[in-house]
Amino acid sequence: MNRHDIMVIGGGPAGITLAKMLGKMDIAIIRPEKASMIYCAMPYVIEGLITHEDTLKSDGLVTDNGAVLIRDAVEHIDFDEKILRMTSGDAYEYGKLVIASGAVPFTPPVPGHELIGVMGFKTENDMNAIIRMVDDGLTRAVIVGAGAIGIELAQALKDRDVDVHLVDMANSILPNLIDENMSEQAYRELEESGMNIHLKVKVTEIRGDREAEGVILDTGEVIDLTGPEGKSGLVVFAAGTRPEISLVENSPVQVGRDGIIVNDRMETNLPDVYAVGDCVQFHSGITGETTSGKLATNAVPMAKILGFIFLGQDRHYPGFYNGAATKVGHLFIGGTGLTESAAVKAGYEVFTGYSAVTTKFPIIPGAKKKQMKLVVDRATHRVLGAQIVSEEPVIGCIDLITFAIQNESTVEDLSGLSYASQPHQSFYPAANLIVLAAEDIRKKISVPQPVA
Repeated sequence: MNRHDIMVIGGGPAGITLAKMLGKMDIAIIRPEKASMIYCAMPYVIEGLITHEDTLKSDGLVTDNGAVLIRDAVEHIDFDEKILRMTSGDAYEYGKLVIASGAVPFTPPVPGHELIGVMGFKTENDMNAIIRMVDDGLTRAVIVGAGAIGIELAQALKDRDVDVHLVDMANSILPNLIDENMSEQAYRELEESGMNIHLKVKVTEIRGDREAEGVILDTGEVIDLTGPEGKSGLVVFAAGTRPEISLVENSPVQVGRDGIIVNDRMETNLPDVYAVGDCVQFHSGITGETTSGKLATNAVPMAKILGFIFLGQDRHYPGFYNGAATKVGHLFIGGTGLTESAAVKAGYEVFTGYSAVTTKFPIIPGAKKKQMKLVVDRATHRVLGAQIVSEEPVIGCIDLITFAIQNESTVEDLSGLSYASQPHQSFYPAANLIVLAAEDIRKKISVPQPVA
């Protein structure tokens, strides 16, 4: 029987990270797919901005450092004997096992969810199916979920001349990334592009004989999906994912509502069994409560923590901060930590501060608008979150705020930030986006608050 000291189930970002770090050790990565893919780039393939091939990662990312790539799927795990049984009939003995099996789209069991043309949006197969429908003359689509993925897919379809309806139960778009008062400009961008937006509603039924022909909302409104010559439409649920943990169901591995339960060293409750990435349930680095964090930017740091532990270091994963970004029309939008609404729901009383600058000195041609919202705990003045809407990329600034949150910085710390300035790259030296928002809050702190 074949054996490896470390075996990783899953060839996504976490698996590739471990292969790069531990290739000199006896490590094997198990991946059933033909190739690992850059899944967040899928909307841009549908749009036609890049090709399918552009999204495929080289196997060399796994093998160049010495790791073994096994193109197969695990059918059963024998945790007592430490054996993996594969769909091919092969079997492998492992010394340490890492489960990095990712997540799959969640499709609610509404009537009609099994019809042709109803799908999630997470895999290469999902992308290829949508491309085939668009190339075959798709004219109408409903995207359920106005988060980043749903909006990016909706925009891609709109660019391919598909009549798109975007549906969400929330009061505003991007509800997990930014607050409603920061979403208004992005909402207008989508509306002005001709997109149909339905908020505060949910899908109750999908109609059709074999294929999706209409979507019924809980308001009673019916979105007709039939196009020319009776051609059916597309319904994509992009409202969330669930952990892919079928291999450990009915096993001794402890699981929670959102995935495999691990400690801050990525250890499960079983010896020599670890889990990282989207298949894991973990907590917020801010509140300490279980929260969702199914992002590649969480999977990679988790894998790094585990990789360093295997290399003999003492590392601990602090939790999810969920810094993320998207693009809506010409706007770049980012958020990190807790939104104001999430912070209040978590039990915080908060101060919020706002700032607005331009991306260059206003006297320089091409200066564009940039605005920020900062969320701070009223009791401790600790920074809880931030949101930025800009006409130029925002990730650098979002990452800086995430670092401040990780280090439990206060609004006083941020107001004292030392920053750079240059006419083509920033606002005037007298003001900085982050400092202005922090100072806006400090003015409110200095004003006596009414006694409850």
